[in-house]
Amino acid sequence: MAKSVFEEIKVTADDLVKQVKKLIREGNVRRLTIKNSKGEKLVSTSLTLGAGGIGALIFLAPFISAVTFVALMVTEATILVERDAHFDEKEVEAEDIEVVDETE
Repeated sequence: MAKSVFEEIKVTADDLVKQVKKLIREGNVRRLTIKNSKGEKLVSTSLTLGAGGIGALIFLAPFISAVTFVALMVTEATILVERDAHFDEKEVEAEDIEVVDETE
């Protein structure tokens, strides 16, 4: 079973939707949970889609709509982010790497 890393991000209602979209685009987020200032869970979803970027935003349009509604109802919120602990955005998969020496 893969390990997870958890992070809490406190945001204002104005920044809630923007921050959620940014997290979805990152591609290493497994689950997002949004809580109000009292710590009550308002909305939660799994993001283990395997699709990042714009494709994920289109697929998650109903979730984004729910987040927008939540942003209208709260002044502050906390986003609980569950990430894949082994994800490295600098890691590159390559079958063949060619090294060119330009000093000659």
